[in-house]
Amino acid sequence: MSSKEHKEKIWNYIKDAPVGMLTTMDGQDMRARPMHIVQDEYDGTLWFFTKRSADKVFETDTGAGVCVTFSDQDSGIYVSLTGNATLTQNKALIDKFWSPFAGAWFEKGKDDPEVALLEIKISKGEHWEADENKIVQLYEIAKANLTDDTPDIGENQKFG
Repeated sequence: MSSKEHKEKIWNYIKDAPVGMLTTMDGQDMRARPMHIVQDEYDGTLWFFTKRSADKVFETDTGAGVCVTFSDQDSGIYVSLTGNATLTQNKALIDKFWSPFAGAWFEKGKDDPEVALLEIKISKGEHWEADENKIVQLYEIAKANLTDDTPDIGENQKFG
């Protein structure tokens, strides 16, 4: 999978853009919705609060993988992470990750029977980091169109 250093790199990419688009399979269709990570470090697992009865929970029960994408256009950082999701109502984990932000979604607080966590164990992914500002990126794209080369606008790495 990925090394400790690489996991730190992924965390540095996503911690400042903590809302990712979670994509699941709904029958034959893909569905994506914004989800806010709740952890303060990344060890190969993403955590999200969810309602136990939410559609995404049923969509992840099928055994199909999920994908979470993060984007920080200002920094030129894009991350795509793929893995498998599991629902848990582990009280210790709910207490660990609970915050006023999470509380806004659950009227009865963390004791609400609907409170659950979606645990996504990441198995592979890819990230991009644009090294240059937008003007240099546009120049690289224009140059590539004239020379039939590929634009050099930053780093791209797959893992897993």
